[in-house]
Amino acid sequence: MAIRGRSRLSDVVSKHEAAILTDWIKEQLAAVKAADRIGEAELRTECARFLTLLKVALRSDGSHDVSSAAWSETRELLGELSRSRARAGYSPSETAAFVLSLKRPLFDRLRGEIGGDADALADEVWQTTLVLDRLALFTTELHQKSRDEIILRQQQDMLELSTPVVQLWESILALPLIGTLDSARTQVVMENLLQRIVETGASIAIIDITGVPTVDTLVAQHLLKTVAAARLMGADCIISGIRPQIAQTIVHLGVELSSVITKATLADAFVIALQRTGATIGRATKA
Repeated sequence: MAIRGRSRLSDVVSKHEAAILTDWIKEQLAAVKAADRIGEAELRTECARFLTLLKVALRSDGSHDVSSAAWSETRELLGELSRSRARAGYSPSETAAFVLSLKRPLFDRLRGEIGGDADALADEVWQTTLVLDRLALFTTELHQKSRDEIILRQQQDMLELSTPVVQLWESILALPLIGTLDSARTQVVMENLLQRIVETGASIAIIDITGVPTVDTLVAQHLLKTVAAARLMGADCIISGIRPQIAQTIVHLGVELSSVITKATLADAFVIALQRTGATIGRATKA
């Protein structure tokens, strides 16, 4: 929604830019209390750039519609600032304070310029409030979007870290699973396992579910999908970690695992894998 009327805000900013900049920086440092995360020199550079773009936008767009093309560079600057502060760990309120803390310095100068005309001052303060509030809202939304993207990347990294594929022996891989096995994680499991099969030329993969708390129909289906994908790559799978309660649950659910070798422990599965590859392990004889 556009704001109607010729505003004097641009003239006030141009006339008192140096004083506004100094007061604005003080307001931010007081509001954010994060001088250790950003130096005053860097903050001054960001603020000076914003004030310059603010003046240009106010002169170009008499309506003060911050979504218009005249404000594109201002929005771009706020986007860069929001993303960098999200990465630095700033909260949404701390990020929004970059814009909102500009209110008092601007209001003080507006009062000094047109304080004798109450109606004009009220109109200018209202228009300035709308502009800064909309810019602050835009900044907060971008900050939240950036935080969501960071969290998503972290979750993906954690998924990859939680599904390591270990080479136990020549042609034998082990995939120890810990935690819940959902659709997203199954995809990561498949990709990691298949990639390692290609890299090592393994013929057997042991999927150990000792650390999986429960096995329901969905989890069993995910396991079968992983087994099928590995077979297509030329590797057979052995599922280890089948505890008594899990065995009972699988039988009760009617899940068909007869085509897959299952063992109670990883050690038992490893013995079977060695036998199928023609390798043997024996105890060393005393000299």
